[in-house]
Amino acid sequence: QVQLVESGGGLVQAGGSLRLSCSASGLTFTNYAMGWFRQAPGKEREFVAGIAWSGGRSWSADSVSGRFTISRDNAKNTVYLQMDSLKPEDTAVYYCAAQRQRYWHTLGKEYDYWGQGTQVTVSS
Repeated sequence: QVQLVESGGGLVQAGGSLRLSCSASGLTFTNYAMGWFRQAPGKEREFVAGIAWSGGRSWSADSVSGRFTISRDNAKNTVYLQMDSLKPEDTAVYYCAAQRQRYWHTLGKEYDYWGQGTQVTVSS
């Protein structure tokens, strides 16, 4: 049984930082590219960042580029999202997802497994 479990969300003031973690089990982690998505109330889910199976390549959406960094530790079956210079508009539920491909996709429908999400709230 595949499980993706996010952690690290919370309440932070604008300009602050959080690091999200997503621990994977029940799959061969290195067979999967990983992605982070988010969904704010009343808005569609949006792609945030993706990382290749090896961790050698990654990409972030324009809205978070330069502030968010995705990384992975294949020895720990974990993917991270370091979020710096947070803004109120970053408030959302953040989800990690696994795609059985070498490289990530920006469309959520391409992903095979999803975590339950973790709430991030940024106060102004």
